[in-house]
Amino acid sequence: METLKKIILAVIILLSINNLYAQSNTVMQAAFSKSYESETAGNYTTAINDLKAIYSKDSYIINVRMGWLSYLAKQYTESIKYYDIAIALKPYAIEARFGCVKPLSAIESWEKVKAHYQQILKIDPQNTVANYWLGVIYYNRKDYNNAANLFGKNFNLYPLDYESVIMLAWTKLNLNKPTDAKVLFNQALILRPNDSSALSGLKMIK
Repeated sequence: METLKKIILAVIILLSINNLYAQSNTVMQAAFSKSYESETAGNYTTAINDLKAIYSKDSYIINVRMGWLSYLAKQYTESIKYYDIAIALKPYAIEARFGCVKPLSAIESWEKVKAHYQQILKIDPQNTVANYWLGVIYYNRKDYNNAANLFGKNFNLYPLDYESVIMLAWTKLNLNKPTDAKVLFNQALILRPNDSSALSGLKMIK
Protein backbone atom coordinates (compact mmCIF):
# COMPACT_ATOMS: atom_id res chain seq x y z
CA MET A 1 0.00 0.00 0.00
CA GLU A 2 2.83 2.38 0.90
CA THR A 3 4.53 1.62 -2.44
CA LEU A 4 1.30 2.38 -4.33
CA LYS A 5 1.02 5.76 -2.59
CA LYS A 6 4.58 6.64 -3.61
CA ILE A 7 3.85 5.69 -7.21
CA ILE A 8 0.67 7.78 -7.28
CA LEU A 9 2.51 10.75 -5.72
CA ALA A 10 5.31 10.46 -8.28
CA VAL A 11 2.78 10.41 -11.14
CA ILE A 12 1.01 13.48 -9.75
CA ILE A 13 4.31 15.36 -9.45
CA LEU A 14 5.31 14.37 -12.99
CA LEU A 15 1.97 15.49 -14.42
CA SER A 16 2.25 18.79 -12.56
CA ILE A 17 5.73 19.42 -13.94
CA ASN A 18 4.60 18.61 -17.48
CA ASN A 19 1.60 20.92 -17.09
CA LEU A 20 3.79 23.79 -15.83
CA TYR A 21 6.23 23.25 -18.70
CA ALA A 22 3.40 23.31 -21.25
CA GLN A 23 2.03 26.52 -19.77
CA SER A 24 5.47 28.13 -19.73
CA ASN A 25 6.09 27.10 -23.33
CA THR A 26 2.76 28.56 -24.42
CA VAL A 27 3.53 31.87 -22.71
CA MET A 28 6.97 32.01 -24.36
CA GLN A 29 5.52 31.30 -27.79
CA ALA A 30 2.97 34.10 -27.36
CA ALA A 31 5.65 36.58 -26.23
CA PHE A 32 7.93 35.71 -29.14
CA SER A 33 5.03 36.00 -31.57
CA LYS A 34 4.28 39.52 -30.31
CA SER A 35 7.97 40.49 -30.50
CA TYR A 36 8.17 39.29 -34.12
CA GLU A 37 5.17 41.43 -35.01
CA SER A 38 6.68 44.46 -33.29
CA GLU A 39 10.04 43.90 -35.02
CA THR A 40 8.37 43.62 -38.43
CA ALA A 41 6.65 46.95 -37.75
CA GLY A 42 10.00 48.51 -36.85
CA ASN A 43 9.02 48.96 -33.20
CA TYR A 44 12.19 47.50 -31.71
CA THR A 45 11.75 48.91 -28.21
CA THR A 46 8.25 47.42 -28.07
CA ALA A 47 9.62 44.10 -29.30
CA ILE A 48 12.15 44.18 -26.46
CA ASN A 49 9.43 44.93 -23.92
CA ASP A 50 7.36 42.05 -25.30
CA LEU A 51 10.10 39.70 -24.13
CA LYS A 52 11.06 41.42 -20.89
CA ALA A 53 7.90 40.03 -19.29
CA ILE A 54 9.24 36.50 -19.72
CA TYR A 55 12.96 37.24 -19.50
CA SER A 56 15.15 34.60 -17.91
CA LYS A 57 18.91 34.83 -17.57
CA ASP A 58 19.04 31.05 -17.99
CA SER A 59 17.33 31.05 -21.39
CA TYR A 60 19.70 30.95 -24.36
CA ILE A 61 16.98 31.65 -26.91
CA ILE A 62 15.61 34.69 -25.06
CA ASN A 63 19.05 36.22 -24.59
CA VAL A 64 19.95 35.78 -28.26
CA ARG A 65 16.66 37.35 -29.26
CA MET A 66 17.14 40.23 -26.82
CA GLY A 67 20.65 40.74 -28.15
CA TRP A 68 19.34 41.02 -31.70
CA LEU A 69 16.49 43.37 -30.84
CA SER A 70 18.77 45.59 -28.74
CA TYR A 71 21.16 45.80 -31.69
CA LEU A 72 18.32 46.86 -33.99
CA ALA A 73 17.32 49.48 -31.40
CA LYS A 74 20.94 50.71 -31.42
CA GLN A 75 21.30 49.79 -27.75
CA TYR A 76 24.72 48.32 -28.40
CA THR A 77 25.91 47.91 -24.82
CA GLU A 78 22.70 46.08 -23.89
CA SER A 79 22.96 43.94 -27.02
CA ILE A 80 26.49 42.84 -26.15
CA LYS A 81 25.40 42.04 -22.60
CA TYR A 82 22.63 39.72 -23.77
CA TYR A 83 24.85 38.01 -26.34
CA ASP A 84 27.56 37.48 -23.71
CA ILE A 85 25.01 35.76 -21.46
CA ALA A 86 23.93 33.53 -24.35
CA ILE A 87 27.54 32.65 -25.16
CA ALA A 88 28.17 31.71 -21.53
CA LEU A 89 25.11 29.43 -21.63
CA LYS A 90 26.16 27.68 -24.85
CA PRO A 91 29.90 28.23 -25.44
CA TYR A 92 30.00 26.02 -28.55
CA ALA A 93 27.08 27.69 -30.33
CA ILE A 94 28.45 30.09 -32.92
CA GLU A 95 25.25 31.99 -33.75
CA ALA A 96 25.44 34.13 -30.60
CA ARG A 97 29.06 34.99 -31.39
CA PHE A 98 28.09 36.07 -34.90
CA GLY A 99 25.30 38.10 -33.36
CA CYS A 100 27.64 39.79 -30.90
CA VAL A 101 29.95 40.83 -33.74
CA LYS A 102 27.26 43.25 -35.00
CA PRO A 103 27.06 45.57 -31.95
CA LEU A 104 30.80 45.26 -31.41
CA SER A 105 31.37 46.39 -35.00
CA ALA A 106 28.92 49.25 -34.50
CA ILE A 107 31.07 50.60 -31.64
CA GLU A 108 34.26 49.70 -33.55
CA SER A 109 35.53 47.31 -30.89
CA TRP A 110 37.65 45.50 -33.45
CA GLU A 111 39.81 43.49 -31.06
CA LYS A 112 36.72 41.88 -29.58
CA VAL A 113 35.30 41.31 -33.05
CA LYS A 114 38.56 39.62 -33.99
CA ALA A 115 38.46 37.48 -30.84
CA HIS A 116 34.95 36.27 -31.65
CA TYR A 117 35.90 35.30 -35.20
CA GLN A 118 38.96 33.46 -33.88
CA GLN A 119 36.83 31.56 -31.36
CA ILE A 120 34.30 30.67 -34.06
CA LEU A 121 37.12 29.24 -36.16
CA LYS A 122 38.33 27.18 -33.21
CA ILE A 123 34.85 25.65 -33.05
CA ASP A 124 34.29 25.50 -36.81
CA PRO A 125 37.61 25.85 -38.71
CA GLN A 126 35.92 25.77 -42.12
CA ASN A 127 33.45 28.54 -41.40
CA THR A 128 33.67 30.69 -44.51
CA VAL A 129 31.98 33.77 -43.03
CA ALA A 130 34.41 33.96 -40.10
CA ASN A 131 37.35 33.19 -42.41
CA TYR A 132 36.38 36.00 -44.76
CA TRP A 133 35.73 38.74 -42.21
CA LEU A 134 38.73 37.90 -40.07
CA GLY A 135 40.72 38.01 -43.30
CA VAL A 136 39.32 41.49 -43.98
CA ILE A 137 40.43 42.64 -40.53
CA TYR A 138 43.96 41.35 -41.17
CA TYR A 139 43.97 42.87 -44.66
CA ASN A 140 42.94 46.31 -43.35
CA ARG A 141 45.77 46.06 -40.83
CA LYS A 142 48.18 45.18 -43.64
CA ASP A 143 48.80 41.76 -42.11
CA TYR A 144 48.76 40.19 -45.54
CA ASN A 145 50.19 36.81 -44.60
CA ASN A 146 47.36 36.02 -42.21
CA ALA A 147 44.84 37.51 -44.62
CA ALA A 148 46.13 35.32 -47.46
CA ASN A 149 45.83 32.22 -45.28
CA LEU A 150 42.18 32.91 -44.49
CA PHE A 151 41.13 34.01 -47.97
CA GLY A 152 43.04 31.04 -49.35
CA LYS A 153 41.00 28.62 -47.22
CA ASN A 154 37.77 30.05 -48.62
CA PHE A 155 39.16 29.99 -52.15
CA ASN A 156 40.03 26.32 -51.81
CA LEU A 157 36.53 25.57 -50.56
CA TYR A 158 34.69 27.81 -53.04
CA PRO A 159 36.87 28.70 -56.06
CA LEU A 160 33.91 30.43 -57.72
CA ASP A 161 33.17 32.77 -54.81
CA TYR A 162 33.95 36.24 -56.17
CA GLU A 163 34.57 37.91 -52.78
CA SER A 164 37.18 35.35 -51.79
CA VAL A 165 38.85 35.46 -55.20
CA ILE A 166 39.11 39.25 -55.39
CA MET A 167 40.34 39.63 -51.82
CA LEU A 168 42.93 36.90 -52.30
CA ALA A 169 44.03 38.61 -55.53
CA TRP A 170 44.62 41.95 -53.79
CA THR A 171 46.33 40.22 -50.89
CA LYS A 172 48.71 38.42 -53.25
CA LEU A 173 49.45 41.71 -54.99
CA ASN A 174 50.31 43.32 -51.66
CA LEU A 175 52.56 40.35 -50.91
CA ASN A 176 54.47 41.14 -54.11
CA LYS A 177 53.22 38.02 -55.86
CA PRO A 178 52.04 39.58 -59.13
CA THR A 179 51.85 36.29 -61.05
CA ASP A 180 49.44 34.78 -58.54
CA ALA A 181 47.52 38.04 -58.34
CA LYS A 182 47.14 38.24 -62.13
CA VAL A 183 45.67 34.76 -62.34
CA LEU A 184 43.20 35.60 -59.58
CA PHE A 185 42.21 38.98 -61.04
CA ASN A 186 41.51 37.30 -64.36
CA GLN A 187 39.44 34.65 -62.60
CA ALA A 188 37.49 37.44 -60.90
CA LEU A 189 36.74 38.87 -64.35
CA ILE A 190 35.29 35.53 -65.38
CA LEU A 191 33.03 35.57 -62.34
CA ARG A 192 32.15 39.26 -62.81
CA PRO A 193 32.87 40.53 -66.33
CA ASN A 194 34.25 44.08 -66.44
CA ASP A 195 34.69 44.11 -62.66
CA SER A 196 36.28 47.45 -61.78
CA SER A 197 38.30 46.08 -58.85
CA ALA A 198 39.86 43.31 -60.93
CA LEU A 199 40.59 45.67 -63.83
CA SER A 200 42.19 48.15 -61.45
CA GLY A 201 44.39 45.38 -60.00
CA LEU A 202 45.52 44.22 -63.42
CA LYS A 203 46.54 47.77 -64.36
CA MET A 204 48.89 47.79 -61.38
CA ILE A 205 50.69 44.65 -62.57
CA LYS A 206 53.44 45.41 -65.07
